[in-house]
Amino acid sequence: MEEQKAPFSFPMCGSISPDEYSKEMRHFRWILTVRPRRPVDTWRSSRRRDTLQKMSDLQPSSAQWIELDGAALSHNLGIFRSVLSTDTLLLGVVKANAYGHGVAEIASIATDHLDWYGVHSAAEARSLRRVGMKQPILVMGYVPAGELRDLDGDVHLLVSSISALASIAEYRDRFGVSLPIHIKIDTGAKRQGLPISAIEDMIGSAGKHRLEVVGLATHFANIEDTLEHEFARTQLERFHEAVERTTRLTGGALPFVHAACSAASLLFRETDFSMARVGISMYGHWPSRETKLSWILAHGRDGIQLRPVLGWRSVVGQLQTVAKGESVGYGRTWTALRDSVLGVIPVGYADGYPRVLGNRSRVGIRGRAAPVVGRVCMNIFMIDVTDIADVDVGDQVTLVGTDGEISITAEDLAGLCGTINYEFLARLSPTIPRFVCR
Repeated sequence: MEEQKAPFSFPMCGSISPDEYSKEMRHFRWILTVRPRRPVDTWRSSRRRDTLQKMSDLQPSSAQWIELDGAALSHNLGIFRSVLSTDTLLLGVVKANAYGHGVAEIASIATDHLDWYGVHSAAEARSLRRVGMKQPILVMGYVPAGELRDLDGDVHLLVSSISALASIAEYRDRFGVSLPIHIKIDTGAKRQGLPISAIEDMIGSAGKHRLEVVGLATHFANIEDTLEHEFARTQLERFHEAVERTTRLTGGALPFVHAACSAASLLFRETDFSMARVGISMYGHWPSRETKLSWILAHGRDGIQLRPVLGWRSVVGQLQTVAKGESVGYGRTWTALRDSVLGVIPVGYADGYPRVLGNRSRVGIRGRAAPVVGRVCMNIFMIDVTDIADVDVGDQVTLVGTDGEISITAEDLAGLCGTINYEFLARLSPTIPRFVCR
């Protein structure tokens, strides 16, 4: 996988100025070559305490934290503003805790750039209102009747079944709030959505319930993971048919027609319609390698440069000496081939660092790459720092992000896990402290 290098991001937002940080960092030598290994018994005594400041002096008072680059988020949203048609509204998808980034933090940055927010559940819509977001919200998932509470009239529901209309009408009758409806059309994904043939019944039933249909939507099944987009074009033709049929039945065009996801928004202007739903790429990630390659084939390599928003950091919680031949961790899956020094990192699979990364992945520390050794535990994993001089307890460790010339991406780790960047990011624990760097 192609590594994307970015400037070293500043971990302690708000506690020290960038100029001060640059001055402090001149004390460190960021190198990639492996230094000669020092004997374990002299390793700690060689530390230059008079010239080196602990990284813990420069970072938040937490064993781990997530940094959010506000400038990167603004940059990415600006890209979509530039490629979408001028009259296409921009909806930012912030479901699943903003793809693991933190919905409150992301909303605080994105609010000046977005026309709409998209969420999966009514609970997520309420959470956006609690943090002060005023834009219209589209709830895209199934909403049980019991979840219809404390929603205002600027919360729209994407409805996939006629049976859902009764509970929406009951909510209006009880609380005096009429929630606008967007009809979800299944054009081939075979997930949520109505067949085109059911549009007439859906609109008729909405009329009987005195509910306003204001939108029509679909979702592409195979626009990301392929270089051949024939099926997506077939879906688009079906959606055009649905739009035409709906226009005839309602006597006029609906104000909100939307089909585009991140990949479609980047690749196909014919999918813009009146609104685009941008998810993974607003956070600085391509939906897939195929999507990026499709862009390159169409526009050339120099063009869109998405910037990852999220960095994940921790600290060395303990140093552990391991003699040659000793094993490490559950299952004894790693055995030292030499006398070694390990750093114990207070992060585990409960935080979203998958167990499968044991003996596979790496972290950044002092501008060097350190391999993960042994199994990842629920709240701990170990790294081999034998060849990295002067590591001490409290030193910063980069799990995702850049550290000197070292770059570790969500795509790198997802690939090692046999999954996609979406899943890796969405599984980051909401309990990890998050800091916005503007």
